[in-house]
Amino acid sequence: MSEPLVIIGNGMAAARLADELSKRALGKYAVAVIGDEPRLAYNRVLLSSMLAGEVTSGDLELRPARWWRDHGVTLSYGHAAVAVDLDRRTVALADGRTVPFGKLVFATGSQAIRLNIPGADLEGVHTFRDSGDAEVLLRLAAGKKRIVVVGGGLLGLEAGYGLAKAGASATLVHLMDRLMERQLDPPAAALLHRLVEAKGIDVRLETSTARIIGTRRVEAVEFTGGERLDADAVIFAAGIRPNADLARQAGITVNRGIMVGDDLQTSAAGVYAIGECAEHRGTCYGLVEPAYEQARVLASVLARGEGAYAGSVVATNLKVSGVNVFSAGDFLGAGGGETLELRDDGLGTYKKLVVHDDRLTGAVLVGDTEHALWYLRLIRGGDNIGDIRPSLMFGPAEFERKAA
Repeated sequence: MSEPLVIIGNGMAAARLADELSKRALGKYAVAVIGDEPRLAYNRVLLSSMLAGEVTSGDLELRPARWWRDHGVTLSYGHAAVAVDLDRRTVALADGRTVPFGKLVFATGSQAIRLNIPGADLEGVHTFRDSGDAEVLLRLAAGKKRIVVVGGGLLGLEAGYGLAKAGASATLVHLMDRLMERQLDPPAAALLHRLVEAKGIDVRLETSTARIIGTRRVEAVEFTGGERLDADAVIFAAGIRPNADLARQAGITVNRGIMVGDDLQTSAAGVYAIGECAEHRGTCYGLVEPAYEQARVLASVLARGEGAYAGSVVATNLKVSGVNVFSAGDFLGAGGGETLELRDDGLGTYKKLVVHDDRLTGAVLVGDTEHALWYLRLIRGGDNIGDIRPSLMFGPAEFERKAA
């Protein structure tokens, strides 16, 4: 008889794990997926494209309902898990049902952080994290509203771009001195700033939001310097926090996220965690690719009892506010080495490579990301690039010609 395996969470990490299990452990587990969002698993990366009108809500779906049925996965979406009993090996759902498990996986993702400032509870204050949020923002944009987006990281830029393209007046407010400071160096961020403003988004750096003004709903935003900006809505896109409360309440060890070892097992036997809710070697990854890597490793662990996750080389390869952006590895050169740079302000392109001991250790690309995946392979593989260094900046064509 198949062992019951329950996955709490119906996002991208859960969908990838179900897929990997179908390849490695078909028939070994009776898989049940529990999600609180009232829809099938979807691609969160495309939410800004949905805002911008480039894709529809239906286009976001990762797998059709038939795929889940054909792979023997029992889906329960729109019903949140509210408690985990490790002794009885059960998961309690909000609708009163109880689901038994032999093994359990937390894939609960993360939630948007709401700043603790006066007025944050007013009508018209929203977050940008899931498809429901995107639907709300679409309605705001259709009404040509004046919207302040708080946060100049990836989520904030995505929200600002989508809103502006959909017809809203968008102002992006960021506390730091540059956009996407975790993924870009100063020159790359400066170029992105210029390109974003060219798309009609007002960007204000080194600006702290003091309070949101209004009696019942949002009327304006006041910054710490005293400046006031009229607004109809405020969108918090200032970061995410792992959804770890359910695990914590069950007695599982939680730091910032649900702590896991290299086998992705938590402090409880037979209970695992992957994706944005998991903390591995002190790191919580907020990107899709590490979640997919974890899903592959965990599928191997569950199928054969072997596999180890050693961490991920963090990479960002996205179209941010309509601008292609890539970064990976030690792009700031903190570990030493030297930098190679190529920029063309007229074309709106910037490329920086960090080389250390004849190894490519980091890269930043803005505008032209054609060779991004090749650079990422070099960084992850630790390949010796001594022979191709003269042409490294121009991509793999010259290297491939010599190898032919």
